[in-house]
Amino acid sequence: MSLPYFVHESAYVDEGAQIGEGTKIWHFSHVMSGAMIGAHCSLGQNVNIGSKAIVGQGCKIQNNVSVYDAVELEEDVFCGPSCVFTNVTNPRAFVERKSEYKKTLVKKGASIGANATILCGVTIGAYAIVGAGAVVTQNVPDHALVVGVPARQKGWACFCGGLLDERLDCPECGKKHQIGMDECLEEAL
Repeated sequence: MSLPYFVHESAYVDEGAQIGEGTKIWHFSHVMSGAMIGAHCSLGQNVNIGSKAIVGQGCKIQNNVSVYDAVELEEDVFCGPSCVFTNVTNPRAFVERKSEYKKTLVKKGASIGANATILCGVTIGAYAIVGAGAVVTQNVPDHALVVGVPARQKGWACFCGGLLDERLDCPECGKKHQIGMDECLEEAL
């Protein structure tokens, strides 16, 4: 009987992991028992999904990413190559702190660039973009573009991923946006 998802022969999926239809798990990846992965996801080479991690449908996790316990990716999240999640603020090899994990939430449609680091306990807003190499130490608003170390907001991003101009118009898809209560909102047409 064939599985409703693909697992490369070099990958490991532990019994008890929940994996949605059409998901692809590539070379040398490991999905631990208890992990929840939605439908139509792609896990690149050398991806690790923790036993209490949640990955929503349509997520694309590129090579060398570990989604640890207490990390939740909502649907359609993009994780660039070698981006890093954490789950403890003060780790020590000789002190077990599994009861102190802090939840990290990446909301629908957000994108995290290559080699970015996401400290535990933060929320990355819907459709936000975290630039490559950024270190996120605080919450990121919906549609925000953040870059640098530590990450600071440098602009706004459209639903389509285009960076908004000074009028908050998207040069890629033409949508217009407005700012309200420190967040970017698409204008109703």
